[in-house]
Amino acid sequence: MSNKPFTKQPNLNTDKGLNTDIQSNLSNAAKTTTSTLGSTVGGLANTVGGVVGAASRGLGETVNSATADNVKPVGDGVKNVGTGVESGGREAAEGVKGR
Repeated sequence: MSNKPFTKQPNLNTDKGLNTDIQSNLSNAAKTTTSTLGSTVGGLANTVGGVVGAASRGLGETVNSATADNVKPVGDGVKNVGTGVESGGREAAEGVKGR
């Protein structure tokens, strides 16, 4: 037999201080995870939007310079679609990041 005195174990259901600490720690961990995930997804959306936008503008410029003037609206349309995708990606990224 041990001569150590019996110590009461904390009851997570009744010890409000301990329960509140656990809830606070879990809440902070969830917020950090969500923030990190949001920043990552937002960064990827920015990157994809930027790449698509730049590629379409380049393609549009190529169409414009390699064809006759009557095809210029097609090249301009390709550039405009790419710019729209880039803007949409940027706005979506800001929404995901919560800014």
